Amino acid sequence: MINSGCTAEGSLNNSHFNDPMPWIGIYVAAASLICAIAMAMDALHGFRYKKFWFPCRFFTLNATTLTVIAIAVKFSVDLNAAMPRRQDQLAKVSSSAFICTVMGNLLPSLGTMEDTELMMNLIALGILVITAIANICIQMGTGVIFEFWIEHVIIMVLMLILLSILCSLSIAIPIKKYHLDISYEKKAKKAKIECFTRRNIPIYERLPQDLCKYWMMAYTSSPQFVIGRSAPCSASGAFCLLNALILTESILRPRIMPWSFRFCNGVSDYKWSTTLVLISQTIAVAVGTISPAFRWFMTINFRCPKKAERACGKEFVVERYWVKKLVLWQLQPLGLRICNRRFRKLVHGVKFKMLGLCIRVQKGLVFSCKMIRFVSIFFVGRFLRLHKFVRGDNSVSGDDSDFGDSPNMKLSHYVIYLDGEEGLVDLMTKNNSDATAHWIRIGEKKQPRNLVKLLEQSNCSSGFKGVEDFDSEKVPSLGFAKPPNCWSLPIVTLTSIAIAIPNIDQERIEQLVRGVDEGLKYVLKVDYSMEITKDLKHVRKATQVVWSGVELYNKWQDVDLGNLGNLANKKETTFIKILSDISKEMFMEFADKDMMFMNECLKEVPSRWPMKILAAHSMYTICETLLMEKEVENSDKLFEEISHMICNILIAALTNLQHVITSKCHRSPIEEREKSIRSAILLFGKMKKVLEVIDGKKVEYSDHGTLVNIDEWHLVRKQLDPMCSMSSTSTDQETTVSSPSDCLYISVG
Repeated sequence: MINSGCTAEGSLNNSHFNDPMPWIGIYVAAASLICAIAMAMDALHGFRYKKFWFPCRFFTLNATTLTVIAIAVKFSVDLNAAMPRRQDQLAKVSSSAFICTVMGNLLPSLGTMEDTELMMNLIALGILVITAIANICIQMGTGVIFEFWIEHVIIMVLMLILLSILCSLSIAIPIKKYHLDISYEKKAKKAKIECFTRRNIPIYERLPQDLCKYWMMAYTSSPQFVIGRSAPCSASGAFCLLNALILTESILRPRIMPWSFRFCNGVSDYKWSTTLVLISQTIAVAVGTISPAFRWFMTINFRCPKKAERACGKEFVVERYWVKKLVLWQLQPLGLRICNRRFRKLVHGVKFKMLGLCIRVQKGLVFSCKMIRFVSIFFVGRFLRLHKFVRGDNSVSGDDSDFGDSPNMKLSHYVIYLDGEEGLVDLMTKNNSDATAHWIRIGEKKQPRNLVKLLEQSNCSSGFKGVEDFDSEKVPSLGFAKPPNCWSLPIVTLTSIAIAIPNIDQERIEQLVRGVDEGLKYVLKVDYSMEITKDLKHVRKATQVVWSGVELYNKWQDVDLGNLGNLANKKETTFIKILSDISKEMFMEFADKDMMFMNECLKEVPSRWPMKILAAHSMYTICETLLMEKEVENSDKLFEEISHMICNILIAALTNLQHVITSKCHRSPIEEREKSIRSAILLFGKMKKVLEVIDGKKVEYSDHGTLVNIDEWHLVRKQLDPMCSMSSTSTDQETTVSSPSDCLYISVG
């Protein structure tokens, strides 16, 4: 009766209960390898970018990671599975050591979380660790674990220490972030003033220096870096290294001293998969020890041992930010509503004493970590000096005199540090002074060459009339009101018209499309930045949808642009008129069917029209403007004029790049600031040549920190017409006009 729950005698049929156990072992091994791969990727990322504090990018504390860890430590919490052989008992040790390694790797990721998320994840991790410790103790008492008792006890102590370090850092992180944010704001304000005083320098020469300051501030105030250079994090590296040595000793000692062990006969319930779990978790511990051990070693292996002693040898004071949160909790009254005054007083007194104990424990833990760091520096620092003496290198680098009046000395003013880190300022400056130039070089390798070629071929001798000419006020709106323009939609619409021009060499069209395609990537960044103050989300998305069809299939909203010339010959009209009629028909079809059902809000807000209708309205307006102002018969001349308009709009849009780049240095939260500023530096590197080309067109940039949209440019050009006619007798005279918002400057050569 295999399919029945009972045997023939009526007892429970458990003959197949253990059959899935080897597959569970494979599941545990796979989870361990996933953690090992994630920790290895973090280590490789740190080595690749020379971040030897090894930030957590792939292996971070979150729900997914905790779930995988819970699967990987199955052997530590399994209370009754028989583990008789040597590899079975070693698998128990490796599972325990794996927990310590995981905690050591997760430390920097604490800085990437908000307070509530940090608390919830830490509670979940704490429950997992305490459960594992309790289950290991139970197994030691019941005999499931009968060897490697000393190793298990030491590893459990390390688990508690590492969990305490995690809690200690979690308490201090919110206060640290608060102080870092205040310091960043102060130094950013100082940097902004210095940037304003140098506004007459060309932007492609000025921005690298400005970005270097912002990068130094963002890098040194990165929560992960602040945690990585803290005493508890460096001490955790020593504990993780000790944990790996214990596992190594456990693996080697049975082979070296087999007479000191008495393993049992038989086979584990997990059978052959136990060996697989042991191998995978040993690999995970070995790989996972790299990052914590390097954090510990890099703390003591400064370039200058003397500076290391100044930084740590005299710093045994526990800074206020370590206990400030606990002190605030201690002083705050309880939120509980207790009617009995005596009982309320008792509860308040217990809370005060409990938090007082927590404060003393926190101070003792931080002090102990600082002592471990000092002892490490004391001994290893002298070893490094001896190593230098043997090599004959008696020079001492890293003194304050090294900087003098160098640019690094000025850059050190923008290093953000906490109390107790004063001795690390020069070191952080020196180690990170060339980072901005490195990221700029990476960006320069990805410059949009087709866009540069397109802009270099443009002629701006007549100013930026393309910004004015693409849309005439004489063309009425098809709807209740005229939707706002973003920079990218007119570019896509004009490019679609240029593609539809008959009898144009295909190579010229492809060159235009390639240039516009590269330019749109950056113009869309400008449009995206403007969404903060303008309702342009639907307009920008309409651009992306329309351009996808134009660039891939040579179609504008399912209209084949290549066949419009033949269609125009059959109908004895121009292709622009056909495009105008098609777009008008699309809009009217929408108006007849759907506009009557739209609520009054959408009628009053044209920017929220459907994307298809926004694109149709743009095509109709631009086509009607071209029919009024352009000569359509000469295809080559029309193609050149439209290309010139496209270049004008591209150049005008890209004058906002300075604001897009600098805004990345101000708007991002502290957890994302380093990444945001790195992307700003890469963006500058990619667009450096474009900015040089724009500077050659005599376009001055705004230093008022305000984005300028295409409608404002259009308005300025309208106001500029009378002034241009007054100065038409002087071809060499340069005229500068300010926009009504006092944020735009146009120079007409």
